Amino acid sequence: MKLRFTKMHGLGNDFVVLDGTSAAIALTADQLRFIADRHFGVGCDQILQVERARDDNTDFYYRIFNADGCEVEQCGNGARCFVRYVRERGLTTKSEIRVGTLSGVIVPKLEADGQVTVDMGMPQFEPRDIPFIANARALTYHLDVAGRWVEISALSMGNPHAVQIVLDVEAAPIAYEGPQIEAHPRFPRRVNVGYMQVIDRHRIRVRVYERGAGETLACGTGACAAVVAGVTRDVVDPDGVTVETRGGNLMISWAGEDRPVMMTGPAVTVFDGEITL
Repeated sequence: MKLRFTKMHGLGNDFVVLDGTSAAIALTADQLRFIADRHFGVGCDQILQVERARDDNTDFYYRIFNADGCEVEQCGNGARCFVRYVRERGLTTKSEIRVGTLSGVIVPKLEADGQVTVDMGMPQFEPRDIPFIANARALTYHLDVAGRWVEISALSMGNPHAVQIVLDVEAAPIAYEGPQIEAHPRFPRRVNVGYMQVIDRHRIRVRVYERGAGETLACGTGACAAVVAGVTRDVVDPDGVTVETRGGNLMISWAGEDRPVMMTGPAVTVFDGEITL
């Protein structure tokens, strides 16, 4: 089987995008892993599948598969690429679209300057909604990681996140600690592991070990989760935070509880191709 695809990225968080609007695409976990493989396949952090809307209140449906072949609920950098893809392919003439996902509706908007702003929806803090095993909601939690206690903020941005504040994000033990927290038994569906260094109240640095993909150059939902954690812990301001990732910068704002998180950043098309499965 030959499959057409488009390679895209958001700040180096890279994707293989598939158009399933005209014909259904059903790939196995092995096929997804093959596409994502950087030596034998195309190579990507996630595979994004564009589908027809599943209800009258949305324009499209958006499926996300991590490099390990597992389907996940949300991807912020992918959402920015999504709206650029459907515009460039002539699948819509709208600059702002409503997109259904496993975790609800998101609203990406292609700005006049080429940047993309996404209404990422409201963060969730109740442990059952993350999901996270805890007796009750708290500002922070202490997690036993290989006999060492770490303090995290736990929340969902449509997908689960555990965020730590560190003094130096470059020195954070991501390679060692990330996989342990990702698979921690208190996160039944695993978790994205974020490390945040606060530069000042309007600038932070973030690295994320993504569930099912490992550390990526940028993670949109991870940047959002870090800002939300920073606002709730009163170390950053809600009216706009520049988030520095290894792939570049995002602008994130969150006005507080029961308000959506707004994310602005780039989305880039790299090339089109065809792969034989």
